[in-house]
Amino acid sequence: MRVACFTSASFSYLDRARVLFETVRRFHPEWENWFCLVDEEPANFVFDIDAEDIDRVVKLDELGVKEPLAWAFEHDVVELCTAVKGAMLCHMLEQGIDKVIYLDPDIALFGSLDEVLKLLDEHSAVLTPHQIDPDTERSAILDNEIGSLKYGIFNLGFVAVRNNAPGRTFARWWRDRLLEFCFDDIENGLFTDQKWCNHAPVFFPEIAILRHRGYNVASWNLSQRPIRISPDGRITAGGDPLKFFHFTKVTHVGETMLARYAGGRPEVFELMHWYKSRLKAHSAKGVPPGWWHYGTYSDGRPISKEDRTAYRQLRLQQKHLANPFAA
Repeated sequence: MRVACFTSASFSYLDRARVLFETVRRFHPEWENWFCLVDEEPANFVFDIDAEDIDRVVKLDELGVKEPLAWAFEHDVVELCTAVKGAMLCHMLEQGIDKVIYLDPDIALFGSLDEVLKLLDEHSAVLTPHQIDPDTERSAILDNEIGSLKYGIFNLGFVAVRNNAPGRTFARWWRDRLLEFCFDDIENGLFTDQKWCNHAPVFFPEIAILRHRGYNVASWNLSQRPIRISPDGRITAGGDPLKFFHFTKVTHVGETMLARYAGGRPEVFELMHWYKSRLKAHSAKGVPPGWWHYGTYSDGRPISKEDRTAYRQLRLQQKHLANPFAA
């Protein structure tokens, strides 16, 4: 039985991916760690996979995407790092991985994910919702429940798929939607990869919904999953053992949301302190701040969202440029 975890990121998120893979290795040393690298090395930086907790690196041109450069040009960095997830999932299933678990790069494990493996014995895929308990405060309803209506019921920072016929069918459906419709376009019903999976339990009834409170803990559900750390170091979320925490927006914005729903308790900030220390230990020395190979034209000028949108319209009209990144 081959089990593999993967994430997708640019080099600017390499420190986060390193923390993720470090924690996966701690709790699941038997798993393979795969990295979908949506980037190219900057000058004076060498990415040495032998020095990483990574077993396999897959780049954009290995995913079978038609005209990968043209496709990449249509997306900003967040859109592209999510758009590749379906193609990467299908690629790993085709390579013979029996159970594939995707985790966002800004996640860290605090326990084993054995519940996921057990669910995949009986189901084709596993999703976890942002909220599993209704909020009661109006501010939390606005932030969290209405937030889920805008951005998607399920958090696609995690998804797990079994290599059977229904699992492969789900993976191909999600891949095809993300290849064409993975944009941050809330007004038109899209939020990158997430809202597509609102359909998934209806289209694919073999999918399991994981309601364990220790999975997918983050600022947007902390109001119902308070973090507690016992004297012996055991960490719980809403009474369940903490399995993984989503450290989205490690900035004052993210910490403001944590403070809003921490209930005056310091434990979640202990987790944040630990995470920042691991990011520092795993910093990608030699990667310029904000680096992304696909973020600029060949002469260094940044590519605007308007340029990407205009080019997408040209592509829809079957008007192709040989290299859209040329100055």
